[in-house]
Amino acid sequence: MNEAVSVIHTGELWHLVVYFGMVILLVLTMLGLSWLLGQRRMDRATGETFESGIVSVGDAQLCISVEFYLIAIFFVIFDLETVFIFAWAIAFFELGWTGYLAILVFVVILVVALIYEWRSGALDWGIKTRIGLEEASK
Repeated sequence: MNEAVSVIHTGELWHLVVYFGMVILLVLTMLGLSWLLGQRRMDRATGETFESGIVSVGDAQLCISVEFYLIAIFFVIFDLETVFIFAWAIAFFELGWTGYLAILVFVVILVVALIYEWRSGALDWGIKTRIGLEEASK
């Protein structure tokens, strides 16, 4: 066997076994203490929601428009691209022209996706009918 290949000995694993045992012991201790010290009776307020001391009014099941979720998804997608562009800016000098061309293609794809969403009506609020790219390009 090649000496460059590291072999894990059982003497080196005892740290991991002790750590795993301590984690299990901690979890079991917390569960046991919460069972011993926890509330045993059901009051009227036990099943109600608690919102920082504010008394809840009305039903919790609200009908929320799908536009809220679409905007949230678009925000997450475009915010994640900001992280990639920031990482590229940090390594700008090490990447050279190939890195510049790669981020340029990346930004062009983002702009094309944004234009497609805009033209297809995905960013419009209110009652609407979505149209495809064929109708949007007319």
